Amino acid sequence: MTGKGKTAVTTDPSAHEPGLLSWPIATLALSTLLASLGISIANVALPAIAQAFLRPFSEVQWVVLAYLLATTVTIAGAGKAADVFGPRRVLFAGILLFAASSLAGSIAPTLPWLLAARTGQGIGAAILTVAALSLLREIVLDERIGRAMGLFGTMSAVGTALGPSLGGVLVSGPGWRACFVLLAALGALNAALALRVLPPRAETPKPRKRQFDMAGALLLAATLTAYCLAIASRSNAGVGEIRAAFLAAAIVGLILFVRLEWQAPAPLIDIAALRRPATAGGLAANLLVSGVMMATLVVGPFYLAFGLGLHPVAVGLVMAVGPITSALTGLIAGWATDRLGATKARLAGLAVMIPGAAGLALLPAVLGIAGYVLALLVLTPGYQLFLAANSTAVMAEAARTDRGVASGLIGLSRNLGLITGTTVLGAVFAASIGASAVGPGSPQAIGHGLMVSFLVAAGGLTAAFAIVMACARREETVDV
Repeated sequence: MTGKGKTAVTTDPSAHEPGLLSWPIATLALSTLLASLGISIANVALPAIAQAFLRPFSEVQWVVLAYLLATTVTIAGAGKAADVFGPRRVLFAGILLFAASSLAGSIAPTLPWLLAARTGQGIGAAILTVAALSLLREIVLDERIGRAMGLFGTMSAVGTALGPSLGGVLVSGPGWRACFVLLAALGALNAALALRVLPPRAETPKPRKRQFDMAGALLLAATLTAYCLAIASRSNAGVGEIRAAFLAAAIVGLILFVRLEWQAPAPLIDIAALRRPATAGGLAANLLVSGVMMATLVVGPFYLAFGLGLHPVAVGLVMAVGPITSALTGLIAGWATDRLGATKARLAGLAVMIPGAAGLALLPAVLGIAGYVLALLVLTPGYQLFLAANSTAVMAEAARTDRGVASGLIGLSRNLGLITGTTVLGAVFAASIGASAVGPGSPQAIGHGLMVSFLVAAGGLTAAFAIVMACARREETVDV
């Protein structure tokens, strides 16, 4: 990531740029769908898995956490691998790992076996995400990249929305193992398509021999693992000391990682490149925005169930409004990014998200469920616009040989935002309702917690807007 990638995306004069409905784009979109479906389809299977292995929820929840943790700690290294070894072959390896891990999960005789399979799935999902995005940037022309990013956002939202309903059908029918069989089958289809329709010319040309920074990758993975374990630790007796130890290890690891990368001849992440305003601002804003969106998945269900007293089926239907809206507005967001430009589009997306978050804080108290849904219908399209524009802006700043790293950093900032948002806004919500350890609190307290949580979220979005605006002005100064 040492320079801007503003030129044509391929040097092969015989290559033609495929449309968004072409087989190469469909193959990459399926990879994105798989990574999203891999986590959402497992959530609904947790009760059945707990019954199958006779394990408590505190242990079974690692079926989800193992996937998210594995994705987070490996996504930057996966991006670098795509740059070093070529995104096409790395994508194919990631698909095979995802499919094989899914198959292993379907026959898991014990919970530890299943957790190991989920870890493999998470690593495969990290590769799918970054290699597909890197390849997309190679085969789509600059003037259409926003629409392609919007398509990817749509596919991710479809996976999120489809997972619970599809998983529910499979769990109630063949059983929870069928969820993993389905993922394995889709992975096999994805591998066959990738092998057939992604041409070798899609590989990034390498003007010089490049090396993979294994020491940096391992140190970053250890640092991120320490941070995620510190964040995920529960506030039980004795956990405070463990959390502090993990945080201290994460801080030390980060210092050592930065020092190592400054001195490495072929660093995993070019630290100097992070000084570019569009890149640094985009990653920081992505982290903040992802944390805010996670609040709709963490705080929202509590308000709908305990604040409004909705039936679990009704809660699920209301929760589906966000992903469905994302799926319907993803392509529109991409088109708007191409028309407005990445900087204006992501500012516009944040400008829409801020009143959406404020609406979630204020409207439900007045309009009830209608106010909640109305606010989601404002917040979610703004998020899709920001997502498409921000990914476009960060990828545009990357040199052709560093696009895998750029896509890895986008995914890393998003995952860190999801994990941090879960903890921070969850803690704000818990403190606001003042609930005891044995009860969720009164409907009035739940409503108050919702209001405080999303006012804090609106503040985070305002901070993201300020960061993007400041970086845009600084970029203009640098270019002049």
